[in-house]
Amino acid sequence: MTSEMTALTVTAASLGFIHTLIGPDHYIPFIAMSRARRWSRRKTLIITLLCGLGHVLSSVVIGLAGIGLGLAVARLEGVESVRGNIAAWLMIAFGLVYFLWGLKRAWRRQAHAHTHFHAPDAADHESVRVHDHGHAHGTDHAHVHESATEPGKANITPWVLFTIFVFGPCEPLIPIVMYPAARFGASSVILVTAVFAAATIGTMLTVVGLGSLGLRMTRFSKMERWMHAAAGAMIFLCGFAIQFLGL
Repeated sequence: MTSEMTALTVTAASLGFIHTLIGPDHYIPFIAMSRARRWSRRKTLIITLLCGLGHVLSSVVIGLAGIGLGLAVARLEGVESVRGNIAAWLMIAFGLVYFLWGLKRAWRRQAHAHTHFHAPDAADHESVRVHDHGHAHGTDHAHVHESATEPGKANITPWVLFTIFVFGPCEPLIPIVMYPAARFGASSVILVTAVFAAATIGTMLTVVGLGSLGLRMTRFSKMERWMHAAAGAMIFLCGFAIQFLGL
């Protein structure tokens, strides 16, 4: 391997790691949804892996098409910018909708009292006996199964996240990694792209795994019913930061 290719490979790995770590949208949605919907660790990591693959491969396809067609980097960056806007707005919309649904669900689960009136026993002289008891809707079990969280919609959330990440561009991949690698041939493009993908997805899996484990070990007691609303709010803020703060 030449010194240029070595430098390019190291650059690809570094960019994949940094690009992922400084972009909270790469891991916060998975950590938040894993805690809210009580995904297992295995399911959380599989969903993260698939979304990471969609995230990287969509940019790879566009980059390869651009190289094959001889398109200028500026034109490809324009395409990636449009994809980034779409992904940000999808994340904002999904986060807002999920936040509102979470608020509605939390409100329905709020504990309240029902009053009951009983006819008097023949042995006593009270005309009517009254008592009340408190309960919350949807808390019959100590934990909530995902299939019971929203009947008929248990599998929608992973697909929504996957769609968002397919639209989400890998900003440094095409101009900094793929185009320079094209100077050295197809094998070089494959190598630096694979290194970038491994660094990006590996970082996503590591951060999501650690973050979801930490939240799973944390008890929120009375705040538990607000987990869905909190997850929606975090996803909304990630989309907002991407679109309006340039993260």
